[in-house]
Amino acid sequence: MVKKDVEKIVAEAAENGRLSCARAHELAKEHGISLKEIGEAADKLQIKIFACQLGCF
Repeated sequence: MVKKDVEKIVAEAAENGRLSCARAHELAKEHGISLKEIGEAADKLQIKIFACQLGCF
């Protein structure tokens, strides 16, 4: 289950339904959130992760 505060953080950081992988890493570090939580929130909100540093997306 994704916490509402994590959803809010991800939603506010996304631009045009997209969030860069680098920005996802920054959010995780800034807010003490796991990357898994960031990814789950993005999935739930239908926000696409782009420019993946690992080539996964």
